[in-house]
Amino acid sequence: MSETGRTTHQHWLSPRDKSVITILLVAAFVVILNETALNVALNSVMDDLGVDERTVQWLTTAFMLTMAVVIPITGWLLERIPTRTAFILAMSLFTAGTMGCAIAPAFPLVLAGRVVQAGGTAIMLPLLMTTIMQLVPPAHRGAVMGNVSLVISVAPALGPTLAGFVLEFASWRGVFATMVPIGLAMLIVGALRIANVNEPVRVPLDAVSVPLTVLGFGGLVYGLSLIGDASVPVVEVVAAFVVGAGALGAFVWRQLLLARSDRALLDLRAFQHVAFTISLVVMALAMMALFGTIIILPLLLQKALHLPALTVGLILLPGGLVMGVLGPVVGRLYDRVGPRPLMLPASVVVAGVFWLLSTIQPDTPWWFVVASHVAMSASFAFMFTPLFTIALGSLPKQLYTHGSAIVGTVQQLAGALGTAVFVTVFAAQSEAMQASGASVESSLLYGSHLAFLGAGAVWTLAIVATGFLRTPEPSEELPHVH
Repeated sequence: MSETGRTTHQHWLSPRDKSVITILLVAAFVVILNETALNVALNSVMDDLGVDERTVQWLTTAFMLTMAVVIPITGWLLERIPTRTAFILAMSLFTAGTMGCAIAPAFPLVLAGRVVQAGGTAIMLPLLMTTIMQLVPPAHRGAVMGNVSLVISVAPALGPTLAGFVLEFASWRGVFATMVPIGLAMLIVGALRIANVNEPVRVPLDAVSVPLTVLGFGGLVYGLSLIGDASVPVVEVVAAFVVGAGALGAFVWRQLLLARSDRALLDLRAFQHVAFTISLVVMALAMMALFGTIIILPLLLQKALHLPALTVGLILLPGGLVMGVLGPVVGRLYDRVGPRPLMLPASVVVAGVFWLLSTIQPDTPWWFVVASHVAMSASFAFMFTPLFTIALGSLPKQLYTHGSAIVGTVQQLAGALGTAVFVTVFAAQSEAMQASGASVESSLLYGSHLAFLGAGAVWTLAIVATGFLRTPEPSEELPHVH
């Protein structure tokens, strides 16, 4: 057994391995934080660069599109290159893109910077999860995955809050400028301290799969981003979904074919492991709920309750902090008691919070929103850690890189879907109420009530699915593809 593989009762991670995981966790937090940080600065970008709402939204849409296209390729990439090289590539892309956004004189260059940024972000998360699975023994994965859930769930939640603080003292460029020295520092530290913990394998790149990835995942995310935008022709939305669905179907068929000779760009044999598939379904529903709530609550608080942006950021901050504090704690509890005692009560609480949020009125006190958001955030903390641990822990070692890439891809698709569905229901019902003569405030509240109640109804699927999850017994053999 290699030095990395040796574990003892007292020291289940060597100092080298602890250093690698710590650096990856911090770097992943930084790059994922940036995914949502720009949302509150879009108005400032519009005023400064003279672009309209539809144009400026491409800064968010292009980021999601790039993530959706690049993440499926990371399964192949992380098998071919060493850990340190993958880290340097990810942080170099992120830092270069961030610097480009901070100094770009025109909108097209800011957009190009966001695409480069997203390329680095897309590599970092699968790299983190794959490395943890390679280094951490099964009995301790819950504790470490608690830190991963902190990164994945807290960073997007804190992004708008931190950006709001920056915008109090600087322009939208300050949001990017504050990230540049942090990115450079992480790049230097990682280049000096990260050891190569994997064994690269020469896996050929399938030339057909790559364009299918771009059209499939890119088309679906693009279509989802257009839902609810009245300025977009219906034919454009339908075309995006038709192209995306068709290419995704061809991509799946191609991967199943290539898996017979272990040449798949994204090995879908991971879905033959039931625990992986169920975990992914619940994870998708949770990401839809999280991202949908993140976008609807600020809109509601600002437009219906007329709260300033900084106040809204402060109201949502406690939930993000609670989720961060609980992540490692939940991980240790998972290692002791397993998933169901943690996840079932939490999933029921999430359903209750959706109902509470559907009762918000103009005179609702701020502490009610804070308490509801904290309860939801705490519940997600009790769910994300077990979900990541079960999903990847149920796979054989040969599928770790591909399983991590699948998890990242599903998160992007679910986040985009959650945002689209919440905003569509919210906007459609609000507009219908205004057309009937209701005030703007009451119309927005009515639209949000239906959005939250609808989300709660869908969430019942997650409650049922959590009852089937157990601590995984990792398989040592790859499933056979017929």
